[in-house]
This record gives sequence, structure tokens and C-alpha cells, in this order.
Amino acid sequence: MAINLEIPKKHRALIDQAHQVAMNMLRPISRKYDIAEHEYPKELDLLAAMIDGLEESGASEGAGAAGVRREGIADDKTVKNGANMASVTSIAEMCWGDVGLMLSFPRQGLGNSAIASVANDEQLARFKGKWASMAITEPSFGSDSAAVSTTAVLDGDEYVINGEKIFVTSGERSDCVVVWATLDKSLGRAAIKSFVVEKGTPGMKVERLEEKLGIRASDTAVITFTDCRVPKENLMGSPEVNVEQGFAGAMATFDNTRPLVAAMAIGCAQASLDLTRDLLKDAGVEIDYDKPANLQSAAAARFLQLEADWEGARLLTLQAAWMADNRKPNSLEASMAKAKAGRVGSDVTLSCVELCSSVGYSEAELLEKWARDSKILDIFEGTQQIQQLIVARRVLGLSSAELK
Repeated sequence: MAINLEIPKKHRALIDQAHQVAMNMLRPISRKYDIAEHEYPKELDLLAAMIDGLEESGASEGAGAAGVRREGIADDKTVKNGANMASVTSIAEMCWGDVGLMLSFPRQGLGNSAIASVANDEQLARFKGKWASMAITEPSFGSDSAAVSTTAVLDGDEYVINGEKIFVTSGERSDCVVVWATLDKSLGRAAIKSFVVEKGTPGMKVERLEEKLGIRASDTAVITFTDCRVPKENLMGSPEVNVEQGFAGAMATFDNTRPLVAAMAIGCAQASLDLTRDLLKDAGVEIDYDKPANLQSAAAARFLQLEADWEGARLLTLQAAWMADNRKPNSLEASMAKAKAGRVGSDVTLSCVELCSSVGYSEAELLEKWARDSKILDIFEGTQQIQQLIVARRVLGLSSAELK
């Protein structure tokens, strides 16, 4: 099956539409909600309604949160560019507008991607239209998702959840939270499952909202669960603990969300490159794509290097999405895309601040904001170091116990 990383013709209308929204609706309010941290961007309600309408009509595949679902047998004769490809390309355009606002879109949370990836058909129908955030990280651990200590104990027809989750994106605004909890800590990774906990469930409490370096338009919450009773039907995936399968069921979610985060970094970095190119031109610095970098000014040479790194990250992200659409295992490629794009995004945005000097550092332009926003994209959904560890394990064929 041949891969083609050109933007599919059928997705160009969606991408163009996303770019127009980013330019005309997100950019104008970007600074406003960066300053007004924790204030809900009401302007997003109209955009959310537009996305809902596109999904309902079937007019725009991938307009909403997509999931990696590989049921059935792949057709090696047909190359698909489906919902995953549409999602990463349109998300990149939206983040060209504003990362924090994109993360604040109703019903487009990381929890929605988790539900789309692992929920059964009944759950997909039941949670349709819900805004879902995702709760993994705890005070006792950051990147090691296998260290989950929040517990879920079956009691009759309900699971009783106890624990604390931190850094929950859209944790206050969402309708429900996908919570990672262990059925039995002694059984290790295999006992970790994900549960959909709806807001208003007794025992679930948003304790506080974090003040952050960037993506200030997005709320980030601390949530506690105290004897929180959840219907057993809200467990996603199999309730059985399969030690042989290990952590695979829970980690399948990341095969979907990591390319999405990589796409966010690509979009934010592209915004910085586009503006910096214009500012350098205004300052008399010409970038010549037909001349070797070493024969140009230092600023132009540095800019060309940044663009080349950005293109590598973009292609890795498209590859991971393409593999998901074509039902191919993409865990390695998802981590490669996240690692490359996360690092490149931070490097590009901060380097653009440097290239533009005082203009880049001041609030006269959005360059300094993009540099702040991009840093989280190298951290959440698995840090740079964790992605490199995962890639090394996959390439060397070693387990997590063999390579720590």
C-alpha cells in the first residue's frame, strides 16, 4: 500500500475553512483570552455549533474529534485518507489561529478522542454530544501513566472511584471526564482502565484551576474523586484484566491523541514562521530559496533551518494519521511525530522571538504568546523524554521492563 503525504483533495475545503476560522475568529480574540485567564470564550459556542452541523450532515469528515478504530480487515488495495488525516490537518490550521482557544472547543476535548477510540457502539451513542476531558496525571506521577493510583472498585452495578487527578484540560468546562483508574494495583499496568464520569456525579469535585505559562484560554483543573460511584457500563473496553495484553488497551488512546498534539505544535509553529517571514522582509532580510543557506544572511539561514525542521515534523504527523486511517499499527509513528513536533514547535517559536528581537519579545505581536503556548505541546500527552523512550523500545524491540 503506497503512502502519499500530499494534502488530499477531498480535505482541502475543510482545511481552507479551518484556516478562515482561525484567521477571522480566533486570531482577533487571541490576546483577549490570554489576558483573561479562566474566562470562558463565548465566541466558541458559534463555532462549536458549526462543527456539530457539519458532523450531523456528514458534509465534513473529520470536523470533530476522531478516534483510532481498526475493527475489521484492512483493504490493502484501497488507500484511505479519512477522519484522522482530516483531524490533524484541520487542527493544525486552527492552532495557526490559537492553541488555547482550539483546546477550549466544546465537545472536541482529548476525552472525546479517547471515547472515539475505545468506546463500544452503545457508549458512542450514549455519550454522543458530550464534551469530554481526560484525566490521567496524578500528584504522585507525571509521564509514567502506568503509575496510576486512582482506584476503581466494583460494588454491585457500580464502580467506586477514589483518587486525585491534576492538569485536566477543560476539567471545569466539560460535561464528563475520562478517568484512568486501576482495578487492582497489584496486577500492574493491565488493571488500568478508563471510565467516563459525568459532571454532577456525587463525589467528583473540581478543586481548583491552574494559572499557567501559556494556553491561558484553556482551563486546566485539579479534580478529586471521593467514593464516586459510576455505572459499570461507563467502563470503556473490556472489564477483564488481561495480563498478557498488558497496558495495550489503555495506551491505544495515545496512538490517536499524540498525532493531534503534534498537529497543534505544527500549526502554532507555522504561525510563527509566517509572521517572522513577513517581519524579516519588512526589515530588509530577504530569504532566497534558490540560494544555499551559507551564502545568505545569518537570519535567513536560521529561518531556512527552522522551516526544514518544521517540514520534517509535519510529514511525520501526516504519516501517523495516514496509518491510523488505513488500520495500521502506528504507536511508533505517533510517538515519533509527537517527539519531533513537540521539540520543533518549541524551537521554532522561541527562535522566531529571537529573530525578531524586541518586536518578538514584546506584546506588539503574538510571537511571544506562541512561544509560551507551544511549550505545553512538548509536555502533555507524554513528554519529549517519554516519547524518545517509547521510540527506542519500539525500534529495539524491548519491553518497558527491559528499557526504562
